[in-house]
Amino acid sequence: MTIAIVLIFLVIGSLLFHYLSPWYFTQIASNWGAIDDTIQLTFWITGFVFVAINLFVAYCVIRFRVRPGQRAAYHPENKKLEWWLIGITTAGIASMLAPGLIIWANFVTVPAEATVVEALAQQWNWRFRLPGKDGKLGTVDAKNISDDNPFGMNQKDLNGQDDILVASQELHLPVGKPVKILLRSIDVLHDFAVPQFRAKMDMVPGTISYIWLTPTRVGTFDLLCNELCGVGHFAMRGKIVIEDDAAYQAWIGKQQTNAQKMAKATSDLAQGQQLYATCAACHGAQAEGNALLHAPKLTGQGDWYLQRQLSNFKQGVRGNNAKDTSGQMMASMAATLGNEAAIANVSAYISSLPDHAAVATVSGNPEKGKLLFDSTCAVCHGQNGQGIALMQAPRLKGMSDWYLATQIENFKLGYRGVHAKDDYGPQMKLMASTMIDAKAVTDMVAYINVLP
Repeated sequence: MTIAIVLIFLVIGSLLFHYLSPWYFTQIASNWGAIDDTIQLTFWITGFVFVAINLFVAYCVIRFRVRPGQRAAYHPENKKLEWWLIGITTAGIASMLAPGLIIWANFVTVPAEATVVEALAQQWNWRFRLPGKDGKLGTVDAKNISDDNPFGMNQKDLNGQDDILVASQELHLPVGKPVKILLRSIDVLHDFAVPQFRAKMDMVPGTISYIWLTPTRVGTFDLLCNELCGVGHFAMRGKIVIEDDAAYQAWIGKQQTNAQKMAKATSDLAQGQQLYATCAACHGAQAEGNALLHAPKLTGQGDWYLQRQLSNFKQGVRGNNAKDTSGQMMASMAATLGNEAAIANVSAYISSLPDHAAVATVSGNPEKGKLLFDSTCAVCHGQNGQGIALMQAPRLKGMSDWYLATQIENFKLGYRGVHAKDDYGPQMKLMASTMIDAKAVTDMVAYINVLP
């Protein structure tokens, strides 16, 4: 009797949880409502079977329970019942399978008028490529991938010269227009998934897969990697922004083409030296850094990273937290740089200065720090902390160790990595959160100090 009661409560509890649970589908934002309909049909069919079987078992437990003086009747087979079960099972499976096959046929059949864009995945970032005015994407080859050419563009293909290359984690798309998204990975297996779109697809190295959809409402949606792709998998997040055509065209107008990115302007070191005179008051004449003024060493750092951080300070992406006093001071100094050319010039001048490793000041246990570094930092920043531009990870080795420790704490405390326009800060914030306490931070920094 107890078993029968448990089964009945199991059925009632499951139904209540299904209908009253706050965890359910997000509001759909694409044309793939039929996918929801198919899932709902599956719920109805499997739910009916679940209820029917468990209530039948409960009925049998009660109806045919052991009673004094009664003996069980033995029926080795019942062909009529077996045929009924086969027929019902076949109908149920066909009812679930047939709609899925129809939807899959639509899922892989792209409308002729769909705009083609490309999403490129790597550990643990997203990049995007859109066609230029010619409406065609240029050809690519994995052999061409480098720090300066992360998409592997074939620079001899004229169709690719006006391709729009988006290096941020944010892709904009117009509402109400079909789009085919080509999917590439340059390292391991990833998966392109936006819950509100109901469309997802694996990204396999060496293969170009695709999905297509028509966005149906304006908004900003999380782009997730739905495939375990390494220790930073949890931090691989992007944004898909759906907007009206006017806003979309305005965003397109701010992006750089492949030709513009490749045509690097020659930096003016003389002007950069003049601009650096202000910086030297804190960072030193040779950009060697000054811990007493909370000014880190700058020489030896990649100019691409210096430019990005100066731009972030100037635009208020960094140094906007009241508790980050050093960051606020740096933001006010970066504001004196008039434009991107000035930022490029001062960064180039800093890169031209002689590099000497900063003096170690942080004490910790390098052996414990090695475990932390190898399991987290090394995969982006390199085994020797040399930095990897392709992964947007700056150099760590030889830089001011006190500054590294301070910035890890700033990420943990939310002083950095929380601004909506900080493309890579949120990833670092999540990685820094794995450092359980200040001792773990100092141990890891101590290990960076002893790297070759």
